[in-house]
Amino acid sequence: MSTAAEATRATVRPVSRSVRLRRSPLGRALVRLPFWLLIVAIAVYALFPFYWALRSAITPDSELFTTPITYFPSHPTWAHFHDALSQSYFRRALLNSTIVAGSVTALSLAVGSLAAYALGRFRFRGKSFVLYLMLSMTIFPQIAILGALYTMISGFHIVGPVHFPKLYDSLFALIFSYLIFTLPFTIWVLTSFMRALPADLEEAAYVDGATPLQVFWKVLLPLIAPGLVTTGLLAFIAAWNEYLYAVSFIQSPSHYTVPVAIATFSGSSGNAFQFPWGTVMAATIIVTLPLIAATLLLQRRILAGLTAGAVKG
Repeated sequence: MSTAAEATRATVRPVSRSVRLRRSPLGRALVRLPFWLLIVAIAVYALFPFYWALRSAITPDSELFTTPITYFPSHPTWAHFHDALSQSYFRRALLNSTIVAGSVTALSLAVGSLAAYALGRFRFRGKSFVLYLMLSMTIFPQIAILGALYTMISGFHIVGPVHFPKLYDSLFALIFSYLIFTLPFTIWVLTSFMRALPADLEEAAYVDGATPLQVFWKVLLPLIAPGLVTTGLLAFIAAWNEYLYAVSFIQSPSHYTVPVAIATFSGSSGNAFQFPWGTVMAATIIVTLPLIAATLLLQRRILAGLTAGAVKG
């Protein structure tokens, strides 16, 4: 009996002080401390530019370049927001950007979902070639095709004996050019969503007498709603923030989008040699808030769309 007890006692090893420390609440907190410090550092790095823009937007011009730097103004002001919104071409630019970004998003989702339905649910020769062709179109930078696209858009109103409405210096030029980059991305992403849907749902709808268009509209399209929200928001953000094509294809101030309108704030404060940093920062905050609000409102759909492909079945 004593031998068995001694053997049992011999198998029980004493727990070292370091192990006890790691198992304690304080030890677990110390182990996680580097992780949380890294998270805080990334958050500060990502959010500080937006904070600095907000700080500059509510700081008077006399305090913008004072030393030492003050991270919060002693006399906050909303004058810069008033100056930005008082510019008629900036208000018009907000409407133009909404029209362009909304049209690009709607067309990308409409055409992209139909193309994804064909590429993801049907078998035909050359399907892989079309998919990789769509992917290759997103590889080239925007400036690589700027010259050819400018020539095509500036001369589009006359094609042989047919006269079309002039594209250059119109919002249609931006919508057409933005679709070149948003549409292939939308088709590629939505095709993966269409492929992931089970074939039993489609077959059951066909058995009940549904047409292919009814299957697409009533069965498959509601199931890929997270993918539609994710790709639609990304297409909207890309069209809302685009500057290169907007400054290349637009000349009239009445057709400016918000990036071009913000760039023209230089010298508009009465002094041609003073750049209105406060007004520019206020305008930047104004055009960023809709994107932040849309992302926060649709964050559940966006997360569902981003993680839908991570789980099989």
